[in-house]
Amino acid sequence: MFRLKLPTDPRWANIAEGNLEEILTDHAWCELKASSNAIMLINLLPEFTEITTELTKIAKEEMDHFEQVHEIIKARGWVLGRERKDSYVNDLFKFMKPGNRKHLIVERMLFAAMIEARSCERFKVLSDNIKDEELAVFYKELMISEAGHYTSFLQFAHDLAEEGYDVKKRWEEWLDFEAKIIQSYGKTETIHG
Repeated sequence: MFRLKLPTDPRWANIAEGNLEEILTDHAWCELKASSNAIMLINLLPEFTEITTELTKIAKEEMDHFEQVHEIIKARGWVLGRERKDSYVNDLFKFMKPGNRKHLIVERMLFAAMIEARSCERFKVLSDNIKDEELAVFYKELMISEAGHYTSFLQFAHDLAEEGYDVKKRWEEWLDFEAKIIQSYGKTETIHG
């Protein structure tokens, strides 16, 4: 689906379901960070009107998803916990290559695409494997909704790349790197953990 080279073991859904309050809190923070990331990207490239318009939509949609997750947390009598460290995202961040402004923006787009791809894949694993019917339906709808973000970020990378920057080749490098680091994850009740 997202060309990820190492799919999530479906048993991860059992770990997640073992502590739904934790997975929902972690998920809520992921949505908030995704919205913040879209806003940060707008700050980096305001002169690209069409991309800024699309990033604005993504930021709003991610905030809407945050609100939906927060409503589920409240409806179940829980409270949104504090932000969790996301070691997976930190590991990915280290893979970005330095370069000029345009190069760094393209790297940020690929970084965002990678996170979106894995998040959507995890939403699919949850929707296909958890017994909680409400959350199974929620994660299926969310996966469909958010899948467009992955492709948008990849398209932005292609649109912004300077001549000589091979986005397709670099994306393959991202996929290879992500397959190596994801082996250390999938053992905790967090979206990327």
